[in-house]
Amino acid sequence: MILYWLFITVAVIQCGYAVYFFVRVFYLGVGAPMAELQQHAVSLIICAKNEAENLKKNLPLILSQRYENDKGKANYEVIVVNDASTDDTADVLKELELQYDNLWDVVVPKDAVRNLQGKKYALSKGVAHAANDWLLLTDADCAPASDLWLQQMIAPLAKGKSIVSGYGGYNKAPGLLNAFIRWETVHTFLQYSTYTIAGMPYMAVGRNMACTKEILQAAQQSKSWDTLPSGDDDLLVRIAGTAQNTAVVCNQTSFTYSDSCKNTKDWVRQKQRHLSTGKYYKEEIKILLGGYGLSHAILWIGFMVLLFSPFWKATTALMVVRCLVYWIIWIVTAGKLKEKSLIYLFPLFDIGWMVYNFAFFPYITWKNKRHWK
Repeated sequence: MILYWLFITVAVIQCGYAVYFFVRVFYLGVGAPMAELQQHAVSLIICAKNEAENLKKNLPLILSQRYENDKGKANYEVIVVNDASTDDTADVLKELELQYDNLWDVVVPKDAVRNLQGKKYALSKGVAHAANDWLLLTDADCAPASDLWLQQMIAPLAKGKSIVSGYGGYNKAPGLLNAFIRWETVHTFLQYSTYTIAGMPYMAVGRNMACTKEILQAAQQSKSWDTLPSGDDDLLVRIAGTAQNTAVVCNQTSFTYSDSCKNTKDWVRQKQRHLSTGKYYKEEIKILLGGYGLSHAILWIGFMVLLFSPFWKATTALMVVRCLVYWIIWIVTAGKLKEKSLIYLFPLFDIGWMVYNFAFFPYITWKNKRHWK
């Protein structure tokens, strides 16, 4: 009987959470390029460590964005911070610099005396060299979905916003691991985008985000900025993001794509690093996200147990209602993010996300991943 009432409680919590937060994804507009933006120059920063092959493949796409000034020249610069690479990164950049006059490389030597950890130091060098006060950040392994990517991502800056979160997806590949990684990425976007719309921004994705130079430099002066070697995206929002200055872009031309991890070991290492920033969220955010994850786990465990009890009919009916609410929201979200092929896997990954949370619980709550690369 106690478990039955607990199940009812968490089912109500889950539905209430979806109605208050997740349905806001319906209001994410597609946006449109703004011609007047092309008068405001942009600095695009990429921190790269042993990324020769990715730079060779993706930089030409980044350097071919449709963003020109009134003279017909590219109105943005691309700064690649070569962070003590030992591969052919330097040679690739030299070759591309001969082709593009808006590409610059900043070299961080191996023996550099660092005042910040990991990627934070490389990023600070890129920001210091940026000539413009609007910044667009991505990673070397990311390819823009279109040549309108830059325009779409910085459009909210023209409307007075200071931080812009975009969607960084993963390329489709065979295998269940790739499908789950893509599903989890969609789910994460659903969370942080709807929280942002609700006036409670708490994270962004560093492989596709824009901000003003002023707000990033201010965040870099915070005592909490150097708590981790990475996590600059989430910490920027944690330190400086507000309901008024943060926006989300969800236009299919504004996405970036990269290849997902090809094996479980690499993916686990990546998630340990990503999830290490969660413990630095604001307390109310941690409570809400923790309550969502806990209620989700209790819901599925309780459902499985109650199926073998006298309450199985009522339990099943309530679970059907909850799943319909969530799966409709996920179908809409998948459509917006061009991930419709995941729809038939939603029931499986809904349960899988419970296992995911149990597996990564230490990194969500107290452990830190101390390496960037």
